This record gives sequence, C-alpha cells and structure tokens, in this order.
Amino acid sequence: MLLALIVWIGGIIFFAFVLAPTLFTVLPSAQLAGDVVSPTLTKLHRIGLVSGSIFLLASMMYNLKRYFEPRLFAVAHILIALMLALTAVSEFAITPRMRNLRAQLEIMRKPGYEAHTAGSAPSLIANDRGQFDKLHRWSRRLEGGVLVLGLVVVVLTARRNS
Repeated sequence: MLLALIVWIGGIIFFAFVLAPTLFTVLPSAQLAGDVVSPTLTKLHRIGLVSGSIFLLASMMYNLKRYFEPRLFAVAHILIALMLALTAVSEFAITPRMRNLRAQLEIMRKPGYEAHTAGSAPSLIANDRGQFDKLHRWSRRLEGGVLVLGLVVVVLTARRNS
C-alpha cells in the first residue's frame, strides 16, 4: 500500500517541484518545455491511476485479513477514490483540450496564417491562449488536490500500520 502511494505522491512532487520548473528554466523555449511536460504528465497520470488502484486493492485485502471485511468506505479509500477521480478528469478531460489548444496556437503562429482565415490571428491567439491558461490553472488545481489528499492518506496509512 505504502509503496503504491509513495510512488504516486513522489511522482507528483518530483514533477511539480523539480521537473517542470527546471524544464521551463533551462530549455530555450516554452514550446520545447511543453513538448516534454505534456507526455510526462500523461505518464504521471497513468502511474497514479495504476498506483491508486493497487493501493485500494491492497488496502481492502489488508482489511479482510485484519478485520474480516474490506471496509469499502474507509476514509483512506474514499480519499483514494477522489484522487483517482481528479486524476482521471485531468487526464481525460483537461489534458486533451490543452493539447488541442496548444496545437491550434502553434498553427496560428506560423507565417501566413492570417491569409487563410477570416479572423485576425492575434485575436484568435489571445482567445486560445486565454482558454489554455484557464485549463492550465484547473490542471494545477487538480494536481494540487491529488497531492494534498495523498499526503492525508499517507498519514492515515502510516497511523493504521503503526
């Protein structure tokens, strides 16, 4: 249980406080940093979905062994279910929309784009950039929520096993 949880939470901490800030600092453009961050975030989400499922299964098996019931609605299980839901929303709802907007922004920034459109590229870019920033804020909130909930589950699990 703890290994699955620590892999997930440790990945979030590494991604948020080490990898992403470093990439945006050392790479020559935000575009390149985004090219690394996007697939890395997908991998982090997949790790979370697998780790959370392993945690739930192991925790229920532990409860069966110790209490002769799985305790489906234990606080830690509810928090893990919330973490899984937040991760799924981020991966399957927010991230794809951000990728699409990012791709559109790349196309609009290419020379000669305005000649092929009815609208002005700068206003379209500003609109899409605003939508991207809004989704990015939601993505960060979801990841932050997963991190906070995960830390609570770490404490609850450590107490339970001590």
